[in-house]
Amino acid sequence: MGETELPQSWQQLNIAIHPNQVPQLSPAALAYLGDAVYELHVRTRFLFPPKRSHAYHQQVVAHVRAEAQSSHLQLLLPHLTSVELDAIRRGRNAANGRPRRLDPEVYQQATSFETLIGYLYITSPQRLSELLALLHLDSTPSP
Repeated sequence: MGETELPQSWQQLNIAIHPNQVPQLSPAALAYLGDAVYELHVRTRFLFPPKRSHAYHQQVVAHVRAEAQSSHLQLLLPHLTSVELDAIRRGRNAANGRPRRLDPEVYQQATSFETLIGYLYITSPQRLSELLALLHLDSTPSP
C-alpha cells in the first residue's frame, strides 16, 4: 500500500454518512467527527514500536492538542483546494467558546483543522490520506 493509499479499514469505517448529507451537518458536527478521526489516525501511527500505554498517551496527546492541530493546519494551508479552504472557514466561524488556557485564534485554527478532517473523511478519504501524509507525526510538535 502506498503512502497516500487509503487503508481498507478506513473504507470500512466510513459507512454511516453519504457525501450528499454533508451540507446538512454543522461545522461543529464535522469538527466532532474530525477530532475522533484524527485521534484514531495519530493513535494508529504510534503503535510501533510497541511501548507502554502511558508512552502512547503522551505521544498522542502531544499531537491532538489544540496547539499542535493549529500548527498542522498552517502546514497544510498551501496544499488545500478552495473547497477545503471553505471547510476551514466554516469551522473557524463555528468555533465559539474555548478552554481558558488557549488563545482564541489557536482554538479557532484547531477547530478548523478538525472540521477539515471530518469533512474529508466523509467526502474524500483518499484526499484525507494525502493530506495526513504531509504531517510530520514522527517528531513531537512544538506548543
